[in-house]
Amino acid sequence: MAGELGVLNALDAAKTQWYHFTAIVIAGMGFFTDAYDLFCISLVTKLLGRVYYTDITKDKPGALPPNIQSAVTGVVLCGTLAGQLFFGWLGDKLGRKKVYGLTLMLMVVCSIASGLSFGSSPNGVMATLCFFRFWLGFGIGGDYPLSATIMSEYANKKTRGAFIAAVFAMQGFGILAGGIVALIVSTSFDHKYKVPSYEENREASLVLPVFDYVWRIILMFGAVPAALTYYWRMKMPETARYTALVAKNATKAAVDMSKVLNVELESEEEKVQKLANAENNRFGLFSTEFAKCHGLHLVGTTTTWFLLDIAFYSQNLFQKDIFSAIGWIPPAQEMNAIHEVYRIAKAQTLIALCSTVPGYWFTVAFIDYMGRFAIQLMGFFFMTVFMFALAIPYDHWKKDNKIGFVVMYSFTFFFSNFGPNATTFVVPAEIFPARLRSTCHGISAAAGKAGAIVGAFGFLYAAQSKNKADVDPGYRTGIGIKNSLIMLGVINFLGLLFTFLVPESKGKSLEELSGENEEDDTTKGDSGRTIPV
Repeated sequence: MAGELGVLNALDAAKTQWYHFTAIVIAGMGFFTDAYDLFCISLVTKLLGRVYYTDITKDKPGALPPNIQSAVTGVVLCGTLAGQLFFGWLGDKLGRKKVYGLTLMLMVVCSIASGLSFGSSPNGVMATLCFFRFWLGFGIGGDYPLSATIMSEYANKKTRGAFIAAVFAMQGFGILAGGIVALIVSTSFDHKYKVPSYEENREASLVLPVFDYVWRIILMFGAVPAALTYYWRMKMPETARYTALVAKNATKAAVDMSKVLNVELESEEEKVQKLANAENNRFGLFSTEFAKCHGLHLVGTTTTWFLLDIAFYSQNLFQKDIFSAIGWIPPAQEMNAIHEVYRIAKAQTLIALCSTVPGYWFTVAFIDYMGRFAIQLMGFFFMTVFMFALAIPYDHWKKDNKIGFVVMYSFTFFFSNFGPNATTFVVPAEIFPARLRSTCHGISAAAGKAGAIVGAFGFLYAAQSKNKADVDPGYRTGIGIKNSLIMLGVINFLGLLFTFLVPESKGKSLEELSGENEEDDTTKGDSGRTIPV
């Protein structure tokens, strides 16, 4: 096809090699850290309430006030949203590699700082915790568009979907690691300090200086995997697609990829200049041409990610409340603080091990055979089915079949990960032009985090019981878990409908998908610029 560059053809046709796996591990460890840092907070919020807000004159141990709970769980998502937009744009302006190390260092520093949160009052400690977690989220946000874009631009077209999905699948191991670290830390402290439950001895159940270390250790551990991969991130060369198509330096692209692929590649300066001057390689994000070529695709990637994350993050963030409701976690007063952390971590680890992690790797295995579109449609369909199956007979599950409820709940996680949670990450890294790829992925991911904020904040209140006696202290009555699950089922169904705006990218080169391999679009019409669904 006219305009194709030899260096890009070589990448597309390359057999799976060691550098592919190196790139997956380097980018994937960032996502391991992202998931650990995002979801470990749900393991320690109950502990934070006990440590800082317990009044021993009351029958129940303390809980975070609603506004503090919302801030602690939601502020990292706000930071992530901002980071996705900023670093996505910066990745297209300065290059993927230049920005990649910055996001990782921000995560390392802010993970440690989160565990060192200080203050003269409980609200002071929460304020500094929120400050550092916002900037932690800002670094995490940058990792989304940069990791996806780097992996898509390094991969061959035959297994590109599996490689990008494998980077994202490390998120499952990050969630699992959060639970395991919490189990190890809580077990260690429990063996050392034999503490009674709250109802047995209120004062003795709160060994404050000791328990204060538990949540700090869990949060700070997130810095370890990120720090371990920093050196290797800095050693990665810039992607050939950015160097050739955006920076327009064909010689450097050929030299870099010759080292990576271990083959001799020619510099094609003349061809790069022709491509750079082609009309379809010059339009910007806010142009009419972009709206015609990619507007509906961007609507599709943003809406599906937004709707998915409402369901996905609300499930993750209030799953400890579901476990309490079905009896997996006893009432707070029947446990001490450490036992509560242990029970929540154990439940979350079981869900991650049995459904979350397998779901991710099913996507890796099948995405380049089934295609992105089919997996996303199937995932949203089964999420809708299982959510309604949980919600409509909710009272039956709660009273007569608690194990059945957990199994069904696990299936919703399985099909979110063997479904839209993976594909919404993969597709935006494939279908947009190189000069806008990181930006468009950042916009799509930011829409997802906006959905996560709706899920985290909205369902924190919505999932409260309709019976005032059962409502958590400081909250108003809500619509209850049953009606919350029905709402999530409707949201999943809307995600299924918007999936029809998302194109199939299986088996095509990135330039074929975006139309960048055309030297002169006047002779080719719209071929290569739009993608049939």
